[in-house]
Amino acid sequence: MIRLILVLLFVFLFLVLSTPLMLIEWIIGKFNQPLKDRSSLAIVNWAFRWVIRLSGTKVIVKGEENVPLDTAVLYVGNHRSYYDIILTYVRVPRPTGYVAKREMLRYPLLNVWMYFLHCLFLDRSDLKKGLKTILEGVEKVKSGISICIFPEGTRNGTDQDFLPFHEGSFKIAEKAKAPIVPITMAGTNTIFEDHLPRIQKQTVIIEYGKPIDIQALDKDTRKNLSGYVQSIIAEAYYRNLKELESLKATAH
Repeated sequence: MIRLILVLLFVFLFLVLSTPLMLIEWIIGKFNQPLKDRSSLAIVNWAFRWVIRLSGTKVIVKGEENVPLDTAVLYVGNHRSYYDIILTYVRVPRPTGYVAKREMLRYPLLNVWMYFLHCLFLDRSDLKKGLKTILEGVEKVKSGISICIFPEGTRNGTDQDFLPFHEGSFKIAEKAKAPIVPITMAGTNTIFEDHLPRIQKQTVIIEYGKPIDIQALDKDTRKNLSGYVQSIIAEAYYRNLKELESLKATAH
């Protein structure tokens, strides 16, 4: 419970004490939006790194060289933990917005930083609003801001390793003609979700797959894009789970 208390206390203090920074960032954005994007990213990444340290999480990263540095991308990943966002966000090389459920808007101060970071809030109960959010994502990618989406639609708290990947999640890449970068996260659920409310010291693996150019895929693969990307993530997921099991066995 000590780790949980430390993390919650840190997050609370960060959100409260960073309120003056929000005003400063808002003013900067009025005169220099790119500077605001960089500074907001740096501030939140600093906070996230402390959350990772306080949680005692060790991260093994693979394939980070696959992430293009010269263009915005659509990150697509599996989702089993709140830590998926924290662990991947500290590694993005450019401003990146995450697609979050609309319910996140209810959290004051946090929602301000999410707006600053170009996050999109998806209303899953309204198809028309959902389409509007996707189109907003397209425009952000075209303007040079990467987007990260979890196509399972929600954090997977079931006994299944994967929920079905929604086809609509890939429309951002299709319409913006942007590469898709698969992100596979293995073991992140062992940090917190598997033993609520405790946070445990764990080793996790994040693997970035090679960028996928939708236009270069054959017609059949494009028709089943969600299944294709899920198969890439699934292969890396099961392979990395075995590696984590091996590391634990060696440690014992």
